[in-house]
Amino acid sequence: MKITKADDALHIKKPEGTDVRYYLFKDYEVHYNDQAPHTTQTWHHHEKVWETLYIIEGELSAQWRENGNEKSQVVKAGDLIETERTPHTFSNDSDKVVRFLVIKHMPSADDHSQMLKIDKVLD
Repeated sequence: MKITKADDALHIKKPEGTDVRYYLFKDYEVHYNDQAPHTTQTWHHHEKVWETLYIIEGELSAQWRENGNEKSQVVKAGDLIETERTPHTFSNDSDKVVRFLVIKHMPSADDHSQMLKIDKVLD
């Protein structure tokens, strides 16, 4: 078992208002984000990497571009977002910090969903 302490994560405060702890590994990354009230992230996308966001606390306005159209939806605690490769940004329009996890990984054409469900051995 390997444990990574919060103090060992790469900690960056971005100028647009997101405070991020980056947990960097060989095959994936996990980011713990605190997005300040009334801030918007910079529009971006990824060509090869897939981001999955899980909202822990608060709510964000997710905005993305799809087929030339800009779309948006409010997401809140318990919601999960897969950004795929679409250009996207997130706005915190509230008066409170929004907390969320980002998992960055490389998608595979192989379907491992069954193995993920059953790969557990009781000791």
